[in-house]
Amino acid sequence: MSLYKQTVFTGVATALITPFCGGEIDYEALERMIEQQIDAGIAALLLCGTTGEGATLTVKEHYEMIRFAKEKIRDRVPLLGGCGSNCTSHAIELANAVAEGGADALLAVTPYYNKTNDRGIVQHYRALADASPRPLMLYNVPTRTGFGMKLEHYRELSSHPNIVALKEASADLGLLEATCTECGDRLDVYTGNDHHVISASRLGARGIISVYSNVDPRGMIELWKLCSTGEYRLAGERRARCLARMQALFSEVNPIPVKYVASLKGLCHAEYRLPLAPPSTECAKRLQALFSQ
Repeated sequence: MSLYKQTVFTGVATALITPFCGGEIDYEALERMIEQQIDAGIAALLLCGTTGEGATLTVKEHYEMIRFAKEKIRDRVPLLGGCGSNCTSHAIELANAVAEGGADALLAVTPYYNKTNDRGIVQHYRALADASPRPLMLYNVPTRTGFGMKLEHYRELSSHPNIVALKEASADLGLLEATCTECGDRLDVYTGNDHHVISASRLGARGIISVYSNVDPRGMIELWKLCSTGEYRLAGERRARCLARMQALFSEVNPIPVKYVASLKGLCHAEYRLPLAPPSTECAKRLQALFSQ
């Protein structure tokens, strides 16, 4: 990373689920999960992201949840806050709320549904970065948004002083490699795909923003440590042992499975906000079998 931009974290960050109880945020469960993650040695925490059902949270809930987490974390690890929207002005409103709550950096997914074009995506992120009082991380996940970032977007946006990182969650490892190669001195690259952790490390990623680490933070941390020290054979063996569980967490749309597994572990209730609903009977049985081992 450039000397003129900060690195937000190195290693494993957890894209934390948002616990609900009776339709409201369950702050007792949230504190329990935060402490579990920090005790395990996690490098950073992301709240109000995709896995945190951020699209269903109000601006006030974004602010209050980040403020609560900031108080409980006590600067032991960096706190990232999601602020993505398909409306640029609303994304700026969320960014300001999350920053005011105390987030150390912001994560903004590409606009969804109405999507955009090449000029629009650059203008969207520039406007957000200009308005944001915190460092901004881009987030590319085309399977969910219907829009895929390109290398030329990363080249252009990486020159912005407040755009510091990228969560690359497409299936295109070639794009991740090219971005690390061409923009790595201006943009820290993280993978958002648990099953890509070894490949992403080999290609130059600085870390991972993980779903799996919600329910096995120590396992994911150990896997990254093996990658970061070049012990890829051992990393491959460890990944093979947990691959079925990683894949099961995406057997239905995220975060339905991971929140259900977290409930099995006593971390939170298996409660979702519509349009998300509990897992099917078949999915629940598979998760019970895999995560009881």
